Amino acid sequence: MSFFSLLHAEVVSFFNIPLGHFWGISLDSGKLVGYLGAALFSARWLLQMGASKISGKPVLPRLFWYVSIAGSFCLLSYFTFGKNDSVGILSNLFPMSVAVYNLYLDFSHRKKMK
Repeated sequence: MSFFSLLHAEVVSFFNIPLGHFWGISLDSGKLVGYLGAALFSARWLLQMGASKISGKPVLPRLFWYVSIAGSFCLLSYFTFGKNDSVGILSNLFPMSVAVYNLYLDFSHRKKMK
């Protein structure tokens, strides 16, 4: 068995650790990662709204992109190792790549401004 096969098997087994039943929902470690990703991915809009309210105009703070990447990473992990769902993987790869690209542009722009 190759190193990557062993690593994949270990990660998949981590994503299937049962944590219990809460409010009629069966929870395992993979779902917890998925819920965290969904919460982060949603929270980025609250960050954006708060930053826009403070500045009085629409803005996207750098933290928006960090939270987008973290949320996408959690959701990609969930769909890859927990659900093995290609639709979920594809639907999170694009937003993550856009967030990484926009973060790169933000750093490049700020570097030029100095």
